[in-house]
Amino acid sequence: MNYIQNAAVKIIVSGRVQGVGFRYYIARYASELGLTGYAKNLFTGEVEIAAEGRKELLDALAEKAGHGPSGSHISSCKVEWLDFKKKYDKFEIL
Repeated sequence: MNYIQNAAVKIIVSGRVQGVGFRYYIARYASELGLTGYAKNLFTGEVEIAAEGRKELLDALAEKAGHGPSGSHISSCKVEWLDFKKKYDKFEIL
């Protein structure tokens, strides 16, 4: 039997990530992958991404966040793995 493991992740991305379309870039990719969660700007100038779904798809999202769209510059991408709780219905920009 092929068991698909669900997980959750919180990603904090630092650098030039606000005002460059970063949240939309992440939201579009997360939606394409079928992940749920959100991307939001933090007062610190960072972007927080929370997502749930299949672990291998979350890995892909974290990798994408580490590169960012053109115009962004990523200085740090911190990934924290969490337990899957089915907290979100869709992926949105907050």
